[in-house]
Order: sequence, then C-alpha cells, then structure tokens
Amino acid sequence: MKHTLLRMISAAAIMLSISITTAQAGVQVLMQTSLGDIKLELNDEAAPGTVKNFVSYANEGFFEGTIFHRVIKDFMIQGGGFNESLQRKSTHAPIKNEAKNGLKNLRGSIAMARTGDPHSATAQFFINHKDNTFLDYPSRDGWGYCVFGKVTEGMDIVDKIAAQSVGTLNRMQNVPNDPIFITKVTIIE
Repeated sequence: MKHTLLRMISAAAIMLSISITTAQAGVQVLMQTSLGDIKLELNDEAAPGTVKNFVSYANEGFFEGTIFHRVIKDFMIQGGGFNESLQRKSTHAPIKNEAKNGLKNLRGSIAMARTGDPHSATAQFFINHKDNTFLDYPSRDGWGYCVFGKVTEGMDIVDKIAAQSVGTLNRMQNVPNDPIFITKVTIIE
C-alpha cells in the first residue's frame, strides 16, 4: 500500500512537472539564414506586445530576403529591416517599448532595435553576441532595449554570423561584406 501510494505521488509529480514545463514554454520560432538555422523561444508573458509584433511580421513573410545588416563581433548581430541593397522595407507603426520586463540583454537573447526614440521599434531586432547589460532597462536614456526571447539552438550560427568580415556600404557601418540572408522565419506550432 505504501509503495503504491508513493508511485502515485511520484507519477502525479511528474505529470505536474510536465504540465508546468509545457505551460512555461513560449512561442517557438525557426529562423532560417543563409549560414544556418537559429531556433528562438519568445517570451509572450514578459513582452506580449513585442512578441505579437514579431510573430505578425514572421507570419506575413516580412523577414524573407532581409539581411543581417549590422554585425559587430562581441556585441550583437542586427537584422530584419533591409534588403541586400540596403533598402529599408516598409513597416507597420512602431510599438511600445516593453524593456521594463525583467529580461536581460544577455548572450543569446533577442531584443528589439530602435532609434533614439524609446518607442520606435518596428521590425528590426538584434541577437546579443555577449552580455550587454548596459542595454537593459533603465539604460542611459531611461528606457533600454526590449528583450523578448532567447536563442535555444543555433548559437554556433550566431557566432558564425558575428565572425563575418564587415565594412561600410552606403554610409552604413558594420555591414557584412558577403550578405547574410534571412530566408524564412517560421512560427512553430
């Protein structure tokens, strides 16, 4: 009787653990690039508006054919806004900055790129190549850069992208000499 009760408690604990793990999993994303695949988990609890925005662009096919246009080793890789000719793609309206969500700009986290206006993020994002906590809320401008997820597989691809040689093109610095394309971003059901 005692062993049966222990087995039942153990089984219930395992089921509870599985359901908690499943409930905590965020939006799963596959980002296919010309250098390999990056899998992401987006945190829609901490940054619901930002995740909704990213998912909307992904579902529209917006990211297909964009490039990583700003690559700085030991800092970050940025993409999601320009084509190979460095022509900016038309976007939806900017979103509210959700940087005050407790998530940190650590190696492998994905965050929204923006201008000096804290609420100017649209489609461009960056993946931190190292810990960049100086970008966390509240940064120098009082806002910071909104982290909304993390790389779960493919940091070797992020490292490969960050290691590419870069130059200046059309007055834009840190542009990879050989374009690195985002070929598809898929939300995994």
